Amino acid sequence: MATTDRQATTLALAHALSAAERGLAVIPLSRTKLPALRSPHRDDPAPGHPCHGACGRFGHGVYDASSDPVRIRELFAAAPWATGYGIACGLPPYHLIGVDLDTKSGTDSSAALRELALRHLFTIPETVVVLTPSGGRHLWLTGPPDTVVPNSAGRLAPGIDIRGAGGYLVGPGSRTGHGVYTTAPGTAHLPPAACPPSLLRLLLPPPRPHRPAPPAPGDHGRGLVHFVLTAHEGQRNTRLFWAACRAYENGIGPALADPLAEAALHTGLTEHEARATIASAARMTGHQP
Repeated sequence: MATTDRQATTLALAHALSAAERGLAVIPLSRTKLPALRSPHRDDPAPGHPCHGACGRFGHGVYDASSDPVRIRELFAAAPWATGYGIACGLPPYHLIGVDLDTKSGTDSSAALRELALRHLFTIPETVVVLTPSGGRHLWLTGPPDTVVPNSAGRLAPGIDIRGAGGYLVGPGSRTGHGVYTTAPGTAHLPPAACPPSLLRLLLPPPRPHRPAPPAPGDHGRGLVHFVLTAHEGQRNTRLFWAACRAYENGIGPALADPLAEAALHTGLTEHEARATIASAARMTGHQP
């Protein structure tokens, strides 16, 4: 077992150094996916201001992250039990954003991301994809240098966690208690792709300014119904989903469900297809259909 652990540590260090060559800042991780080095302040008698490494000692989690090979070797030398490495998000040059599509929550996080993309009119570009031992996926995206994307769990949609500033992603090649993280075939050579602007807006903290009153249901509702009625083949379901989302967001979803369904029937959708799409829009916007 000791030999196996030494081999895992050697491999983790090699993978971490390879990631650093690409400009990624890394830290050693244990088999639990947590930082391998414990805080040097854990036994302090009274908590003070949080130290992010100013004391000069290791053990500050993601704040220890570095792309300097000398420092990385020092970190791993201080944690010979490490079997993986974490990649710090939000740091230059990539300002990495991790989209963690989980499978353990019993939800279809990939389908949820597709619905979000449909609703907000964006596509996920080709980028690095890391496969987790549990069957999940980590999508690597980059953000603007002047934008701080926070970490979140399930806020975007059930089963979708976001790793942003102050967070980290388990790097490919890491071994945990559940298995090894690997790069999806055909993506290892790709650079992290830019986060689509529409998705980036969803990842930022919700604005707190005054919200204008929703438009009158009559006028707004007629515009949404007309939008569905003028759909051509190939865009009928997309237009219905978009219009239903707008209706529920503006508080007129229940009242407009039947008119939208009737409009969809005129374009050629079946009753079942129309009702299922409207119900999906209701769930996506946090309403019960």
